[in-house]
Amino acid sequence: MKHINVALFVVHKGCPHMCSFCNQRSISGSSKDITAADVHAAVKTAIETLSESEAAGGEIAFFGGSFTMVDHDYMLSLLEAAYEYVGKGIFKGIRISTRPDGINRKICDILKKYGVTAVELGAQSLDDRVLELNERGHTAKQVCDACKMLKEYGFELGLQMMTGLYGSQDADSIETAEKIIALAPETVRIYPTVVIKGTKLHELMQSGAFEPKGIPETVDLCARLIPMFENAGIKVIRVGLHSGGGVDETYAGGAYHPALRELCEGRIYYNNAFGKLEKLPQGSYILNVSPKEISKMTGQKKENLIRLREKGYSCTVKGTEGLLKYEVEIHKG
Repeated sequence: MKHINVALFVVHKGCPHMCSFCNQRSISGSSKDITAADVHAAVKTAIETLSESEAAGGEIAFFGGSFTMVDHDYMLSLLEAAYEYVGKGIFKGIRISTRPDGINRKICDILKKYGVTAVELGAQSLDDRVLELNERGHTAKQVCDACKMLKEYGFELGLQMMTGLYGSQDADSIETAEKIIALAPETVRIYPTVVIKGTKLHELMQSGAFEPKGIPETVDLCARLIPMFENAGIKVIRVGLHSGGGVDETYAGGAYHPALRELCEGRIYYNNAFGKLEKLPQGSYILNVSPKEISKMTGQKKENLIRLREKGYSCTVKGTEGLLKYEVEIHKG
């Protein structure tokens, strides 16, 4: 069953730093501080549209900002409002997003008390040089320490990483992914850098000191990262920013595309297909994939088939039951 989140954005509240890439009001599309009343309203609306089983398997999620670093009483008011539905078993739990330096034992005790089941940390990078250049205000060690503590308390751990940050190269993104895998989170979100107007990155881009990575090179990199996580049993629950919500109006550069994950998964299929085809004579072939994955193997605007044809392989795609995601079987056409 599809996981359901009742998502509420705590806009930039509590965050002690203005990171190079951050304009949280643009990313969330909101400038209004949510209240306990907003929590009740959002949950009641969700209950009206969800089945009982869907709600029972879902979470009330506080995203954006740095949830555990907001005013203490404000944080408790939101948790109390959400816990009213968790305590009654209407929802499974509460999911929050925060900074690594916003985790300590006192905070973990509070989160446990109020039914928080999952904590996502905005790690962004595990390279101290990249973290410093982008004014994150925490170290890679703090990420590791926070992860260890959250696991000790039994929270589901999620980590968020960014690619293409100021001063970052593909090599350190791959290394960050390897370090994240070693920390064994249950979930990961990959956010390729998007330059938003009014941020330090925008200033750096305008001055020529920073050239954001575009869609092609970002797709190449993420097509390497996604299998790394999935092969390690870590679920990739998001690739790229959500479209809309204010980003379109403030976008200035970088890898922003409404179907970025589909592009990345299409590239994975291309890589897997070509990796087998290049060992075979040029000619016509049938590419067998799971029926649900035909469009990804074909690629947007048939780009995968066009690229293969340019390399001497004329291919058609066929759906075959029993094949796993990303699995490609090659047969002579």
